[in-house]
Amino acid sequence: MALIDKALRVGLLTGGGDCPGLNAAIRAVSKTLMLTCNADIIGIEDGFLGLIEKRVRPLSYQDCSGILATGGTIIGTHNKANPFAYEGKDHSPAVKAYYDQLGLDALVIIGGDGTLSIGYELTKLGMNIVGIPKTIDNDLMCTDRTFGFDTAVSIVTDALDRLRTTGQSHKRIMILETMGRYAGWIALHAGMAGGADTILIPEHPYNIDEVVKSCNARMGSQHYSIVVVAEGAKPVGGQLIVREKIADSPDPLRLGGIGNVLKMQLEERLDAEVRSTALGHIQRGGSPTSYDRIFATNLGRYAANLVAARQFGRAVVMRDNKLSSVTLQKVANKTRLVPRTDRTFLSALSLGISFGDPAIALTDK
Repeated sequence: MALIDKALRVGLLTGGGDCPGLNAAIRAVSKTLMLTCNADIIGIEDGFLGLIEKRVRPLSYQDCSGILATGGTIIGTHNKANPFAYEGKDHSPAVKAYYDQLGLDALVIIGGDGTLSIGYELTKLGMNIVGIPKTIDNDLMCTDRTFGFDTAVSIVTDALDRLRTTGQSHKRIMILETMGRYAGWIALHAGMAGGADTILIPEHPYNIDEVVKSCNARMGSQHYSIVVVAEGAKPVGGQLIVREKIADSPDPLRLGGIGNVLKMQLEERLDAEVRSTALGHIQRGGSPTSYDRIFATNLGRYAANLVAARQFGRAVVMRDNKLSSVTLQKVANKTRLVPRTDRTFLSALSLGISFGDPAIALTDK
C-alpha cells in the first residue's frame, strides 16, 4: 500500500469487545491529529488481527464524520487476536516489522485491559503506543471511569424500570443479570439507578439465606422485589458460573448463567414466583449516551495530544474528574474492583440495599 509522507503517520485500532463510544473516540483522535499535525491516520482493521494479517486502510476526514452517534466501530474489532499467542504462534516480531513497514510514528489503541496489556508488551518491542480506556465493565486500573460504562448502565436501568412493572403486576421476584466480568460496577450503578432491593456483586460472595431474607422483607412490604446480580457473582463457598470457554482468547472464560442459578435457589426457599432475565450483549450495543459521546471525545483528543507531544507508552485516564495519563504498565494485567469505600456502594448500604452479606451492613455503613 502506497502511503503519502506526512509529518505524522499514526495507526489506530479498536480491540476487545465492541463498546458504545468507540466511533466517537476514533473521530476525536483522527480529526485532532489531522487538523493539528496534518497527520495520516491509518485504520487497522479488526483490532490486532489487522496487524497480524496486514489489513489496514487510510482514514480520511470524511470517513470520521457522521459517526459520533453510531454504535460499534467503523474499523472493526477482535477479542482473540493476541499477537503474542494467536493460533498457537507468536506473531509479535511480524507485527513489529509490519508497523515499521507502514512507517508509523505511533499506534493509538482503544480497548480494555486485554488490549492495553497487549499494548504494553508491544512497547517493549519498540512500538510507540498510546492507549485509550474503553469497556462497559469500568474495571480498568488508574481511571475512575471508562467510556461505554454510562451507556451500559443506562440500558440496564431502563430494563429494570420495565421489569419493575411486571414484578408489581404479578407480585414476583424479578432477577436481572448484568455483564461486568469479575467486577460489580454495572450491577452496582444500575441497581442503584433502577431501585433494586438486592445487588449481588463479585466482590462480596452472597449468602443465599440473606438474599431470601431481603426478598421476603420486600415481598411483605411492597409485594414484589428486584434483584440485580452481576455475572461474576457467586455464593459463599461457591464457584463462578461459566457459560463457555474459548481456548484461544486472552480471557478464556465467558461468564453467564448466575441469574438462573439464583432463580432456582430462591424458588426452593420462597413461596413466590421468581423470574430471571439476562440482557447479555444488549448492554454493549447501540448508540452511546451523550455522556459517553463527550467523554470518548475528550479522551480521544487527549490521546491525540500525547501523540503530538511524542509521549508514548502511556494511557489516558480520568481521576477526580481530570484527564491525565499513566504508563501502560500501571494499567496492564490488573482489574479494578468495587472497593468498600466507594461512595455509591456506601450510599446503597445507607438505603438498606442488601448485598447478600449481613456482615457488610454491620461494618461498612
